[in-house]
Amino acid sequence: MLAIVIGLVIGILLPMQTSVNSRLRTIVGSPFVASFLSFAIGTTFLTLTLLLTGQSFGIESSIFQGEPLWMWSGGLLGVIFLTGNILLFPRLGSVQTVIMPIFGQILMGLLIDHFGWFHSAVNVLTPWRVFGALLVLLGVVGTVALTDWINRRRGKLVATSQTGTGNLNVWRLVGIGTGMMSATQTAINGYLGTVLESALKGALVSFVVGTVTLLLILLVLRPSVEWRGLRGQPWWIWLGGIIGALFIGGNVLIVPMVGTGIAVVIVIVGLLCGSLLIDRFGWFGAAKNPVTGIQLVSLLVMVIGIMLIRLS
Repeated sequence: MLAIVIGLVIGILLPMQTSVNSRLRTIVGSPFVASFLSFAIGTTFLTLTLLLTGQSFGIESSIFQGEPLWMWSGGLLGVIFLTGNILLFPRLGSVQTVIMPIFGQILMGLLIDHFGWFHSAVNVLTPWRVFGALLVLLGVVGTVALTDWINRRRGKLVATSQTGTGNLNVWRLVGIGTGMMSATQTAINGYLGTVLESALKGALVSFVVGTVTLLLILLVLRPSVEWRGLRGQPWWIWLGGIIGALFIGGNVLIVPMVGTGIAVVIVIVGLLCGSLLIDRFGWFGAAKNPVTGIQLVSLLVMVIGIMLIRLS
């Protein structure tokens, strides 16, 4: 039960991080600079938290020698997932940019559990688990696609594909691939936290790797920065990194408890709940949109799917 609560909470926080980082991007003028600032703030937050809790920063040399190299790649995969979404949005539109990676996350999460990849506990893929995953995906499609349909009916502008039909399927595969990388990051960070015997330390290592990766990207791409100043900006524009740190730390904590597949699914449900809350109350400068009964039914379908996966 604790893992489910943590997964739902960090999932709810994730779309809030997206809203915050989007606002930060409007200030600095570059998604990569905004992401770098977010990662740097998250790294600082985790460092201070580690100090306050009295935990050591040291890592025994035997861990570097005896553990696989992929154990340190979680932060890199996180950056790839983030960059992939930046590339997907103008090509697939808002709905498919959400659905395709989620499909990849669910697929990879179940495969990791079934085969025990990345030293995960083995949870054999049964017909009930497959059916539960399909219910979750059905709920995702119902929630996201319906929101898009409602926005269209209200005459609101939504992102549309700018890619030809021939390339569209390629970008859909890229979306599924980035989602699979996200689930892989979840499994890797879970194992990292277990080896280091600290969810905080595992999250910090992941954030440091991500921050260094983004710094290298900035040095190579040298994106233009359009600093617009902080006057009139809300205080919460700096919370994205802290939310991201809580998200990664929460994943590191719950994966050893329930496995990668169920952890991914729980977080996805929380993510969609958070998105609906932002729409309903207009948090972080978002436009207010009412939550419909069909959207609530879609969430219920996802909850049933989680129960099937968890109990089978």
